[in-house]
Amino acid sequence: MKLILVHTDGFIGQVNFLDAKSKELIKSKIELIKQNPFRFKRINSERFNRVFWVRVNLNGVETRLIYVVFGQKIILVCLLDRNKGYADLEKMLVKVNE
Repeated sequence: MKLILVHTDGFIGQVNFLDAKSKELIKSKIELIKQNPFRFKRINSERFNRVFWVRVNLNGVETRLIYVVFGQKIILVCLLDRNKGYADLEKMLVKVNE
């Protein structure tokens, strides 16, 4: 099964502000997601059934890379600061186009 990797504009905006080392770390995590998108932890969401997160440590800050698996698409949603919790996650998932 061929998976299609897409991203939200918000995700690209967040990645653009990162340093080169952090971008490489994100890239390696995306490669793991492409190999098996169901290997990471699932998040309960009101909007989608298959929302997952990957732990990423960006410059000492615990961050979560949030993505949605929808059919054959893997949609990279955002980078979420672990300390701020998941309160804004549903707002970010509204921006995801199926």
